[in-house]
Amino acid sequence: MEKLLVLTHVDESGVALTKASLEAVAAGVEFAGASGAALSIGIVGAETGTAANSVAGASARVLTVSGEAFAQARYASDAAACEALCRAAEATLVFAPSSSRFARVIPGVAYRLGGFADTHITALGAGKTLEASRWFYRQRVEAMIRRESRPWFLLLDAGTRAPFAAAAGQVQAETVAVSLPQLRSQVTGIVAPKQDEQTIRPEAKMLFVAGAGWTKKQADGQAHVAEAGSLILNFLRSADASLGSSKSLVDQSSENQQVLSFLTHMNQVGQTGATPRHAKGLATCCHGEEPHVVGWRFINDRRAISLDPNCGWARGKADVVYVADAFKVMASVNALLAENKQ
Repeated sequence: MEKLLVLTHVDESGVALTKASLEAVAAGVEFAGASGAALSIGIVGAETGTAANSVAGASARVLTVSGEAFAQARYASDAAACEALCRAAEATLVFAPSSSRFARVIPGVAYRLGGFADTHITALGAGKTLEASRWFYRQRVEAMIRRESRPWFLLLDAGTRAPFAAAAGQVQAETVAVSLPQLRSQVTGIVAPKQDEQTIRPEAKMLFVAGAGWTKKQADGQAHVAEAGSLILNFLRSADASLGSSKSLVDQSSENQQVLSFLTHMNQVGQTGATPRHAKGLATCCHGEEPHVVGWRFINDRRAISLDPNCGWARGKADVVYVADAFKVMASVNALLAENKQ
């Protein structure tokens, strides 16, 4: 019988589990129910009592590693914590969220335990035999993976399933002791932009994607990059949306062209293999070509604004295409959002 461990960690509040962790718990509960695997849940954080009680409905053995050393993400301490949890649970299968905290740690933990790790898992096959699904070649080829070797670690992409939700209860969690190595790094704080300045928001309901057309010459023969930046940022703040970009737009910085200063390659959707999973998506000044559209495959409701009625979006790649000037459309949308807030 398989022994399944779901590794989780607390969120920025230091109390509750992250949404990605709850998605991993949901995947573990579903697989354990279908396969009969023994389910354990491991929690890492400075304080884990509330987080442990939140998974009481999972009917699982709960193991915790807590203490000030685990308050912040650090490879040495997180790797030691995950290794200790895996050994305590005698895990043959390990599910973990593909968060920034665990994505850099799990491959090293798998090596320490003589196991294998697979990343960017988007789906798990139902049944007694575990099958994991992921995409290759810039999201163009989907593969089903099986492994006989154990332990097998799977990093589950966020946004691919509903998070675990059940009434909280009281859990008798088992505390796992961790032998920490010498910690050569110290977390002194976090420097982050203000919320209204942050353009990448994985939890946002809408993804707004800007194409290279925003920086091109407009109907008057002039480029209006400053106006474009103002329109885009105002919409992001008003709609609490996340910002994506086409490759052609972010590459303009290396071509000595005018650029939107707040865009980086981190915003790029498409050829990098980035696959956002927002409920809605709005593409503006994009052509809807194949590499860019592939990156949108997990957006449920796709809409686009383009002056070209024959662009790629209009050929069945978007649910709705508005044939209009994006500058005028977004100015009107921002005005309506401002009026609605008042």
